[in-house]
Amino acid sequence: MSTPPVDLAGLDRAEIEALVESLGYPRFHARQIYRWIWKRNVTDIAGMTDLSRELRAALLKAAVVRTPVVARHEVSEDGTQKFVLRLGDGRQIEAVFIPDTPAQTFCISTQVGCAMGCAFCLTGKMGLVRNLTAGEIAGQVRALAGALDMFTTPFNIVLMGMGEPLHNYEQTMKALRMLADEFGLALSPRRVTLSTVGLVPMLDKLAAEPLMPNLAISLHATTEEQRESIVPPTKKYSLHDVLDACRRFPLSKRSRITFEYVMLRGVNDTPDDARRLAGLLRGIKGKVNLIPLNAAPGIPFERPSDERVDHFAAILADKGVLVSVRKSRGRDIRAACGQLMVEGQGRRSPAQQLAEAL
Repeated sequence: MSTPPVDLAGLDRAEIEALVESLGYPRFHARQIYRWIWKRNVTDIAGMTDLSRELRAALLKAAVVRTPVVARHEVSEDGTQKFVLRLGDGRQIEAVFIPDTPAQTFCISTQVGCAMGCAFCLTGKMGLVRNLTAGEIAGQVRALAGALDMFTTPFNIVLMGMGEPLHNYEQTMKALRMLADEFGLALSPRRVTLSTVGLVPMLDKLAAEPLMPNLAISLHATTEEQRESIVPPTKKYSLHDVLDACRRFPLSKRSRITFEYVMLRGVNDTPDDARRLAGLLRGIKGKVNLIPLNAAPGIPFERPSDERVDHFAAILADKGVLVSVRKSRGRDIRAACGQLMVEGQGRRSPAQQLAEAL
């Protein structure tokens, strides 16, 4: 039985060096291969013309370069663009391009679906189908940059698409290392934000990483009871456990942890909630990003009024908390926060997924 070809786009540079060496060629050729894939978006090995014909022939027998395929592309009235990407096994994920934010931003996924089951999120309704590989995570960046002709344009990345990044920790971090490689896109970790509900052991592991993205914590509540009903993983990792992990998290002088707070009408949007939130965050170098709910069929909550959101923000500001209100983008094409969902893909039961996640 023949060995299936290896995906060069799923290997970091050290792994490509090992592959090239195993084929009998010097390791430095890995830099050239990396440049072709990540700087020039060349996926045809035969077109990597600064490699010898012999090396290209050997690679064509041993390897391929896979990229998620754009299966559907929608453009919002506000300029936001949603991409449905088809993976090698036929599964589909969604990624979003948000222009003028003020930087250009790619919102990418780390899983097909999500096991976290947050009550206000359509992705959680999918459940978890499977984890993405590092090549599939980073490949979304190549797919979007290629479709938008942005390989030479600076952009930011937010890991806020489908999935919980820390539930797919190893592949997520490998993808970020691949994107940061000096012979590829050389994407600074300062341009990357990782959003998580707060899986405490993985937060502590992230704190020791040499490559440190910006951190965003999906908080969404001000009491333990409230958060357990909105974000199921808190039944194991409490609100105070997560905040203690944030206090331990190392931050540079200019960095702050962003606390994301989806506002649900009549659930977590009261003045008392605002005052409790300010108290919970006391002593943490952070800022709050208020996100009025992006309502959609299947989500059993409503969006609070703009006046209620503004009053909540004013209370936080009066308490000395840095606060912003996120402007919803792409709501008309279901590309806004909490609205990413690809239907009809098989999954394990929600109870099994959540048990495995924790």
